[in-house]
Amino acid sequence: MSIFGSSDKAAGEKPPQSKGPPVVTSLSIVGAGMTVRGDLDTEGVVKVEGTVDGHVRAGQQVLVAKGGVVHGDIETTEAVVGGAVDGSIVARDRIEVQAGASVAGDVTTRRIAVAEGAMLNGQIKMGDGSVGRDDKSAARAQPAPSQSRPSTVPVARIAMPPRATNPGQGQ
Repeated sequence: MSIFGSSDKAAGEKPPQSKGPPVVTSLSIVGAGMTVRGDLDTEGVVKVEGTVDGHVRAGQQVLVAKGGVVHGDIETTEAVVGGAVDGSIVARDRIEVQAGASVAGDVTTRRIAVAEGAMLNGQIKMGDGSVGRDDKSAARAQPAPSQSRPSTVPVARIAMPPRATNPGQGQ
């Protein structure tokens, strides 16, 4: 009997190898107060707390933290923006723009979440057909010229909370 495993394994026996490509879990951080001039490219995750003057491409995720700035385009699977991005964002799965964040550029993704208090100035292209998993040319595609909206598209209405009534006032 052994402390950490069963006794029926021979000494020196290696554990079975997993099948498929290795999982990339690298994390690259551009720290607060740091400026990177040039493009960043990784298959993992990039967290920007400082400033990047160039394009950022990450296979898994790009996180632009509060106070972080990217002057360039972002291409990734998932983008979370808490700081500022001056450039386009192409995310194969989703983009999240948090309260207080700003994006000045076009965004292309399947899903998007924009919090109240966030600023997003640019065209939004989304849906299952908007971003191909293996189509890198979609990341470099130019935005389509602005077209007028068809009259059959419903107009979004702003939800207003009910007004509170004072107990002393009649209705």
